[in-house]
Amino acid sequence: MTHLPSHVTIRDVSLRDGLQIEAPIPLSAKRELLAAIAATGVREMEATAFVSPSKVPALADAAELAEHLGDFPGIDFSALVASPTGAHRAIAAGLQSIEYVVSAADGHSRANVGRTSAEAAAVIPDIVTIAHDAGARVEVIVATAWDCPFDGPTPANRVIDVVTAAVDAGADRLAIADTIGTATPRRVTELIALLRPLIGDLPLGAHFHNTRGAGLASAYAAIQAGVTRLDASVGGLGGCPFAPGASGNIATEDLVYLLRDCGIGVDVDLDRSIDAARVARDAVGHELPSALLRAGDRILG
Repeated sequence: MTHLPSHVTIRDVSLRDGLQIEAPIPLSAKRELLAAIAATGVREMEATAFVSPSKVPALADAAELAEHLGDFPGIDFSALVASPTGAHRAIAAGLQSIEYVVSAADGHSRANVGRTSAEAAAVIPDIVTIAHDAGARVEVIVATAWDCPFDGPTPANRVIDVVTAAVDAGADRLAIADTIGTATPRRVTELIALLRPLIGDLPLGAHFHNTRGAGLASAYAAIQAGVTRLDASVGGLGGCPFAPGASGNIATEDLVYLLRDCGIGVDVDLDRSIDAARVARDAVGHELPSALLRAGDRILG
């Protein structure tokens, strides 16, 4: 019988990954969503991204939003960056946790940051130095870890190359991301097994999209393989603007529902997560794919 962990940390990514494909919403709406997510009890939150406003206009107010993060003590906020310039901006805005994404596939990497995967990985030491000099942490996230919308299936050695570069550069933690929602439990288990000998005790997280309906199953497979950190967004909000066909992160409340009934502890309250999903739905002005938002919690709703 597979041993399951007693606790899994959920990082809510609604404010960054969730909003990046949406039309820009006012800072006031983001602050309302921030407060609603914070009220769920979540301990980690991806707040924004310090990237080009012309490429991701929905996150152009990153520095302004960062000014309000101090209102929520006890939450470990992180921000995504795509370059050393972005890392400097994030540090200047007060972030103590930085995410640097490297796509394992050249097609997506060029669409996302205008560089090949190897060129993007070569910048990891610079990002780590900038962060560590400021007392901040760096997480390297490997995007398109299973498939790329341009290049097709991602060979495992491409993921291994990025992970090795991150480990060698002194990254503080790692994550693998199913950018276009094509992973299945089998493929998740196989990739994690290949990575384990390379990373030792370095924390490994995972990020799944539910584009093809296997997001929660893939998340559960990752947990069975020893992963205890998962990304999710309230309402299933989100997707990648540089990956055609990518949609919907796994919904925070759907993940909480699954883990809670499996006897796995989480910090996120289910009812408040559904409430936050409603705030997200109202903020973006359209329905969201969350199953719990539609059906409620079990028989009583």
